[in-house]
Amino acid sequence: MVIEIAHLGALSDAAAKLLDAAGTRRVLLFYGPMGTGKTTLIKAICGQLGVTDATASPTFSIVNEYTTPRGPVYHFDFYRIKSEQEAFDLGYEEYFYSGNYCFVEWPEKIAGLLPPDAVSVRIDADADGKRTCTVSLG
Repeated sequence: MVIEIAHLGALSDAAAKLLDAAGTRRVLLFYGPMGTGKTTLIKAICGQLGVTDATASPTFSIVNEYTTPRGPVYHFDFYRIKSEQEAFDLGYEEYFYSGNYCFVEWPEKIAGLLPPDAVSVRIDADADGKRTCTVSLG
């Protein structure tokens, strides 16, 4: 499935389509170069889920927890980790297998630990600033 985001106003629609495509899957992996909008798209998805907290990239904390009427949402950024052992030390399994939404930026850093049924979202930007999200279901 391919979702195009031509402008920021289209983010809510893209987020809704992505959640619909994910179905009952709760771990979503976000791939793409720095600056392509991974965090921005995750913020829009959190908005669709009714997150009541301010959302921000967990670059330094590695994981942020947000509140929704349906339970917690976890947002990971593994950009700064140096090994999968750091994810083990964080207790990633408790999050990934909790049944709650987990949004993961830079999942390639923990490739050996990812659930097989996770949803992969590849974000690419063209020269005009349009984003293309390619969604693959695990």
